[in-house]
Amino acid sequence: MTNYLNTHLDANSDEVVDVLDELPFWSAPFGLKLLEYVKIRKNMSALDIGFGAGFPLTEIAMRLGNSGKTYGIDCWDTAICRAEKKIKTYDIQNTRIIRGVAENIPLEKETIDLITSNNALNNVSDLEKSISECSRIIKKGGQFIQTMNTQDTMIEFYQIMENVLSTLHMQSSLVKMKEHIYKKRKPVEEYLQLLEKYDFTVNNLVSDRFEYKYADSSTLLNSYFIRLAFLDGWKEIVPADRLTEVLSTVESEMNRVADIKGCFILSIPFVLIDCIKR
Repeated sequence: MTNYLNTHLDANSDEVVDVLDELPFWSAPFGLKLLEYVKIRKNMSALDIGFGAGFPLTEIAMRLGNSGKTYGIDCWDTAICRAEKKIKTYDIQNTRIIRGVAENIPLEKETIDLITSNNALNNVSDLEKSISECSRIIKKGGQFIQTMNTQDTMIEFYQIMENVLSTLHMQSSLVKMKEHIYKKRKPVEEYLQLLEKYDFTVNNLVSDRFEYKYADSSTLLNSYFIRLAFLDGWKEIVPADRLTEVLSTVESEMNRVADIKGCFILSIPFVLIDCIKR
């Protein structure tokens, strides 16, 4: 077959340029590690949970080719529209988008060979129900592979915030901070226990990390991704009437650290969990 010779892709077209920056920096380190361990073969059926604006769903679809079938499930309508635009532009023919949540996956029992989740399952409302659904739809011997950032994510920020809250005797906010971290990033051991409960055997557990480096704390706190994905959660830890006081103190302390080290570093440790269905 030589259909690939009839390309209509043009590097100067608005459509191609509009979807060229397909992979956010945040998703990339997790996703590259995930793709390293995914087992690709012909005639596979695959589901990507929480694909957002299209990664790694589109990449997996293109790697499987038309002998395979890929599904992507997400509830983020605006991002889904972006993913659909990429699918159309890339001329991907083997993918079905599902608007929904991992707690209720509308696929038949034991029909999927591969399930991927790139830093997505740690954001679901009910983790156990989601893993139960994955166990229901995957075939015996199927691969279930996920990545997630761990509890020490951005520990440099949280240690400073903890010290500030302790100095200010804000015990209730300290409790809220711990609850915030647990809600967003549950211990890896809890994931492993749930996987075992729902008949998954872990073959690989791989730890890795990357870093965000900022000139100073003001730069960090004003950066696009921090404001989009983290700052609102941090604000909820502190009462509104003390928010300026706390964050100004945190910012000053972070700037002191940046002056000593030359920049402020946020470390992002993460794990890849690669398992099969028993």
